Amino acid sequence: MLHSIWGQLAIAMSALAGTAAIADARRMRRRDFDRVGFMPWPLILIVSAVIAVFATAIALKGY
Repeated sequence: MLHSIWGQLAIAMSALAGTAAIADARRMRRRDFDRVGFMPWPLILIVSAVIAVFATAIALKGY
């Protein structure tokens, strides 16, 4: 049961990292630079990617 929880966490964080990457790319291409956003997409991308890597390693290791 615990292995599937780590696998599910890895999948969820990978999806969040992908969403953050797309959102950051859209933010960088916007036309009106005066419209600032409040979401720190690069930070969300890095943190979720790191969590996904560790969760994948734990799920594959079998802890």
